[in-house]
Amino acid sequence: MHILICDDHKIVRDGLKQILAQCGEAFTINEAANAGEVFELLNKATYELLLLDISLPDQNGLDILQKVKKDWPETHVLMLSMHPQEQYAIRALTHGASGYLTKDTAAEELLLAIKEINKNGKYISQSLAHCLALQLNNDSNQAVHEKLSDREFDIMIKIAAGKSLKEIGNELCISSKTVSTYRSRIMEKMQMEKNTDLARYCIEKQLI
Repeated sequence: MHILICDDHKIVRDGLKQILAQCGEAFTINEAANAGEVFELLNKATYELLLLDISLPDQNGLDILQKVKKDWPETHVLMLSMHPQEQYAIRALTHGASGYLTKDTAAEELLLAIKEINKNGKYISQSLAHCLALQLNNDSNQAVHEKLSDREFDIMIKIAAGKSLKEIGNELCISSKTVSTYRSRIMEKMQMEKNTDLARYCIEKQLI
């Protein structure tokens, strides 16, 4: 099985490689630190699985996911994130991810996920299945934040967490002015006026 690991932290990539090396399976592993390297490697070889961090310095993981599924549909994508499942998992699955795990997941579950994806194309953990069930129950009464685009949702979470426009811009490699424009769109769609309103909403919905 040919696996590509994408994470901007070398220590994380090394940790994942060590876990894979200890499982006894015949994995061929390559690594990337950003979106550009992912696309370059995918153009050179076929990968059965991409382990993809959702927070990268040059592009959002959800945007990378959509491009991978469009241009390299044969590559399964397992999202790895420091963010709780409630924040991004459902969006990731909607965009074609084969699974979503948080980075505090035990090594055994990571290996189980990889085996299940290789066999059946999908891995849904019990906790994620619970999130999906709640989402289905709420489909008739869609939450307001579901109207946001992926980038708007990402910025909303960062604003609600108390980050400044400059800090968000630096993380996403965009200008503070662009972040401010996104903030205005978010406030309009959410029908809110203050950052504290967003923070209160995200806390109530368990998004932060």
